[in-house]
Amino acid sequence: MYNSLFLFLNMGTPEILMIMFVVLLLFGGKKLPELARGLGKGIREFKDASDGVKREIHNNINNVSDGINSDYAKNETITKSEIEETIIPETDNPKTVH
Repeated sequence: MYNSLFLFLNMGTPEILMIMFVVLLLFGGKKLPELARGLGKGIREFKDASDGVKREIHNNINNVSDGINSDYAKNETITKSEIEETIIPETDNPKTVH
């Protein structure tokens, strides 16, 4: 995953090392663990939120699909009963054939 991100940004090892060096100079060695911890929490919260959205979309798709399937089953049952009524009409007085 990280390789594809760096390829997208067109960053190689020298560029990454330069950025790490600048960050170390700006924030110092004592602040780096706090920054990394905060960055990790932010990434985790973002991932959890995106997973929640994906889960919500998946559940809604399943609900719609279930509704469509139940409507199809109802229509199929109604159609079968209509066909049977047409083919075999119900009569109160059965006629006898001689």
